[in-house]
Amino acid sequence: MIKNSTLAYEDEFLCERAFHVKDTAGRLRPVTECPVRTEFQRDRDRIIHCKSFRRLMHKMQVFLAPEGDHYRTRLTHTLEVAQIARTIARALHLNEDLTEAAALGHDLGHTPFGHSGERALDYLLPEGFRHNEQSLRVVDYLENEGEGLNLTFEVRDAILCHTGDEPASTLEGRIIKVADRIAYINHDIDDAARAGILNISDIPKEISELLGNTHGQRITSLVSATIQNGIDNDIGLLEPYGDAMNKLRDFMFERVYRNQTAKSEDGKVVNMITFLYEHFSAHPDSIPKEYMKYAERDGISVITADFIAGMTDRYALGCFNELFVPKVWQYK
Repeated sequence: MIKNSTLAYEDEFLCERAFHVKDTAGRLRPVTECPVRTEFQRDRDRIIHCKSFRRLMHKMQVFLAPEGDHYRTRLTHTLEVAQIARTIARALHLNEDLTEAAALGHDLGHTPFGHSGERALDYLLPEGFRHNEQSLRVVDYLENEGEGLNLTFEVRDAILCHTGDEPASTLEGRIIKVADRIAYINHDIDDAARAGILNISDIPKEISELLGNTHGQRITSLVSATIQNGIDNDIGLLEPYGDAMNKLRDFMFERVYRNQTAKSEDGKVVNMITFLYEHFSAHPDSIPKEYMKYAERDGISVITADFIAGMTDRYALGCFNELFVPKVWQYK
């Protein structure tokens, strides 16, 4: 059977520190065993088929409502992270299925309008808002009509720890943080160049000479440096490549992420999210019933954030227009 061959492959080819699916700590709720897929493969499939994953295609990555078909969305970002993470896991003889599932699920809780939406909710909620924690909340509670996806502990842990100071409990989970950074820095360079915000030649020479001058060269350099670093200490980049990536990230914050042209509409996003949050907090009966399942336990502020965080960019705009923009009156 395919499943048995996968288990045999893990026993024979994975390295000593790799996580084997047979050792999983299991799920929040027990399930009937699948005769074909391992538990991590099932997690991957549950994520790919869920509504939150599909909605990522209509959530911006960096540029607000960009004109053009080739700018990244949160979905294409996720796919690029998964590709980079799988490559690293395969080369290091770690568990590729665990890595892939975590990569595909890491941004399920991201807000509409990227980090601008996240900052707005973080300011509005008394307990704050972080998209990695929301991603875990999506897979544990909100998906599947309020039943959650019931993923394995290791995938849930990797989703939660893909950002922040707490490392994932598995090496596979720690790959996601590195792959996420490699992906977004490089595809944001590509999108910023397409938007005319920077020229590739603007990248400091010391970085380009080490990492390369093209999108593919930079990713290959950083992925190779991660593989060459190995797993003796932790997942990371061999120096001087790690330092170069940090400098490239600083350059992107200076030239793109805080760019006044690219971010000129961010204040409007914050205002819009604030209006929506205040409205739905005051009118929880307008929130879909699948979100209200946990209202008594978690409170209306959290449920309101759940609803807004799950919106796509265009759905949030539609809600705002419906609620706050006057309609043209026509005599009939």
